Amino acid sequence: MKKTYFLILLAISHFATAQAPAGYYNSATGSGYTLKTQLKTIITSGHSDQGYNSLWSLYTNSAYRDNFYEVNNTLLDIYSERPSGTDSYEYTPGSDQCGNYSAEGICYNREHLVPQSYFDNYQVNPMKNDPFHVVPTDGWVNGVRGNLPFGVVASANYTSTNGSKRGTNLNSGYSAGFTGTVFEPIDEFKGDVARSLLYFATRYQDLMDNFYAAANGSSTQATVMFDGSINKVFNDTFLNILLTWHTNDPVSAREIAINNAVYNFQGNRNPYIDNPAYACQVWVTNCTALNLSTADFAVAELKLYPNPSPNGTVYISSEKDIDRIEVVNIRGQIIQLMDSPQAHDQVYSIENLQSGFYFIRITSDQVVETRKIIVQ
Repeated sequence: MKKTYFLILLAISHFATAQAPAGYYNSATGSGYTLKTQLKTIITSGHSDQGYNSLWSLYTNSAYRDNFYEVNNTLLDIYSERPSGTDSYEYTPGSDQCGNYSAEGICYNREHLVPQSYFDNYQVNPMKNDPFHVVPTDGWVNGVRGNLPFGVVASANYTSTNGSKRGTNLNSGYSAGFTGTVFEPIDEFKGDVARSLLYFATRYQDLMDNFYAAANGSSTQATVMFDGSINKVFNDTFLNILLTWHTNDPVSAREIAINNAVYNFQGNRNPYIDNPAYACQVWVTNCTALNLSTADFAVAELKLYPNPSPNGTVYISSEKDIDRIEVVNIRGQIIQLMDSPQAHDQVYSIENLQSGFYFIRITSDQVVETRKIIVQ
């Protein structure tokens, strides 16, 4: 198995936590499951359940609109968004909510990434209403997924218009250990899904043993992903899947915007968006087994200049080939995106930037670094 390393440098840490209150995570000082309990206490304090119907209004917030790909203000649906192409259909927030539907592309609804059927027999609120795992998605694809666990599809029997798949789980590599049916989102949103489920396992950890017991015998799908504990919460197969997705698909500007919007909405945050390193500090054993540690990673020299830029052009000098460059404005919108950018003597250029403050997100061999620049 190829080693994959997850690197979140100080710059992106500042970016991700820029909207968190000062001292919000000051009591998160432990490691392992002690840290998880500390995070649970932090994100439970101040969490004010706003109810299920209020989610429709939340989804009209700019954080849930497509300000990151087509930048056309439509609803951003993880099951229809094509990051590198034209979406097959688009939704207007507030206007295209589901009533009846018979195919993909008709309406959107509220999908529980941890299906509601898993906890209906135990405790519904506030889990039913928590937007950190209840997200707007196409109604038909949501129904196709049903209450299936997320996984890595080996053989698909359904594929959505953007490539999300349902089928048998790939029983090898990091997804080894399960051969049943799973649902797999596209790579662009795997980390988003993983961080939602890691949040759920943390925010509701003290309920997980009774949650599992209540589901056992009434919903076999509900007990596939979970192990019945309040600490580890997931079994090895699905924890490995989530941690690998969390690693391979780093926090995006979209997630940061949603994290801030939900904080304003219900008063708590997703710590795995604010500080992605928490995941491997909590689930140490699984991260070590998967070689997801960052301790031995040597950062290649990377320079951005001039900074400040006087003319809207910024140069990037890198010892390693760069796979992707994203320019993100202070609203969290991607305003320039370059896949497989061309370099001259290992120097890349970003041009035509207007005056302002930007984050430059650079991806090289699945490692992501974010730098801050100013254009005068």
